Amino acid sequence: MRLTPDQAQITKSTVARVLGTESRVWLFGSRVDDNLRGGDIDLLVETEARFPNRAKVLCNLYGALIMALGDRKLDVLLKDGRTAEAPIFGIAKRT
Repeated sequence: MRLTPDQAQITKSTVARVLGTESRVWLFGSRVDDNLRGGDIDLLVETEARFPNRAKVLCNLYGALIMALGDRKLDVLLKDGRTAEAPIFGIAKRT
């Protein structure tokens, strides 16, 4: 995994602050391969909470992560209790 321990902790604490402590975070994509360099940070965030406005919550989470981690390439998938299963969620969890 190519996140520093501080980056991983900041990510987890930011997600918990924005979405609640029951949220789970997966890092996927190129950052899980220690042999690669660079690349954006791809996150899957899963929660059982149901948000009436997922777009607003996702924008809030993205902004909070950018403020906490610094300006960097960041992709966030959000799966809440209302999100239908999709292949991308399984792929993200396996990589």
